[in-house]
Amino acid sequence: MVRDLVVIGGDAAGMSAASQARRLLGVDELAITVLERGDTTSYAACGIPYWVAGLVPHRSDLVARRAEVFRDKQQIDVRLHHEATAIDTDARTVSVRDLTSGAELTLSYDDLLIATGAQQVRPPVDGLDTPGVFGVQTLGDGQRILDAMAQRSPRHAVVVGGGYIGLEMAEAMQLQGLDVTLIDLAPQPMTTLEPELGALIADAIRTMGIDLRLETPLSGIEAGADGWVRAVTTPGGEIATDLVIIGTGVRPRSELAAAAGIPVGPSGGIVTDDHQRTPVDGVWAAGDCAETLHRVSQLPVSFALGTIANKQGRIAGLNLGGGEGRFPGVLGTAVTKIHDLEIARTGLGVREAEAAGLSVEVSSITAGTRAHYYPQSSEMTVLLVIESGSGRLLGGQIVGGLGAGKRIDVLATALWNRMQVEDLVQMDLAYAPPFSPVWDPVLTAARSAAGNAGRDAGKDAGPNAR
Repeated sequence: MVRDLVVIGGDAAGMSAASQARRLLGVDELAITVLERGDTTSYAACGIPYWVAGLVPHRSDLVARRAEVFRDKQQIDVRLHHEATAIDTDARTVSVRDLTSGAELTLSYDDLLIATGAQQVRPPVDGLDTPGVFGVQTLGDGQRILDAMAQRSPRHAVVVGGGYIGLEMAEAMQLQGLDVTLIDLAPQPMTTLEPELGALIADAIRTMGIDLRLETPLSGIEAGADGWVRAVTTPGGEIATDLVIIGTGVRPRSELAAAAGIPVGPSGGIVTDDHQRTPVDGVWAAGDCAETLHRVSQLPVSFALGTIANKQGRIAGLNLGGGEGRFPGVLGTAVTKIHDLEIARTGLGVREAEAAGLSVEVSSITAGTRAHYYPQSSEMTVLLVIESGSGRLLGGQIVGGLGAGKRIDVLATALWNRMQVEDLVQMDLAYAPPFSPVWDPVLTAARSAAGNAGRDAGKDAGPNAR
């Protein structure tokens, strides 16, 4: 007997799950239908700022696998421009609207995977629908920004939001030759980092020539006589502009599930177990819309990260296909850059740790990314959050020049394995002058946190220096 799997959402989690399930079960065992309201499957949304910047030449470069490939090679019925409008978990049906024809249809399922992703957090102000105001979530958003730049030759852009997308789009606008103003409601950019690192980022952004205005809420958006955006308004006055980029973050797109009575957790994501099952029989969820467990705090969280979405989709597909897989939780490891400044974090910050009931200490050091005598070494700051008393590593943050950011993976590995900072000090990391000081900054930070840092912290000094 053929079972019917319906997948809502055709990007990272949805298509990973569909592909994995198909690898395990043939068409005579499992029929798979994927509903995608957009025009593309399996695309790299995180690459949109680099496409807009001109660093990625073509829109198609961001598409990992087209819908017709899934159809032809895996016999997955991918239906583009089809939006799920309601779920009936008792009847096991999904109501669907064909966005091209307007037709309404109903699909039956034996299993349903919800992979609806995340949606933009929109500031509560008037004028967000003014022509010239853009989000950055889909390939269509990126195309509209590029079309606007080609048609209107803008000279100035205002970017709203100082998080990952905001910084990346500020860089993209600068690389396209625009003057950029970045506004943020918070007292620092990258509010997931500790204030001392936020201050470093703010100083660097201003040095790059970006007009950074912190503690500056967006009050409204004004259109010109032609209907196109002409300014944003703030409590400090108007800022004239030709484009506005909204980069104020995202939240789980879980309304469809909630309306069907599928539980949504405190993070806003759909509640799932470690198999990606929801509490409702036959219903699964994965990706940005799903809630999962933080491995350090042991609290429910939702992270809009492609790495997590792909892994959760694979686990869901493995279980849907009759295999056995468990998703072990997340650390929230992330990295970004703005020009030459690399920014990364993993695990818990101070506020998150304290919210989890943990007593914490913070230790930070500044060191070189390479041996001090090697050309083009730059500074990096490593900050560690440690549990008081036990010395257990709870989180890490890094801000610095070329070569700084991906060092976060060492800290993520230590966190994954629940290491103490003293264990981290002894890790056998690679060394050569073009890549690191003899004491890598991560190890130096761990030494400092463990109370063993000496006068040579962050320098190539001592009998073993080379």
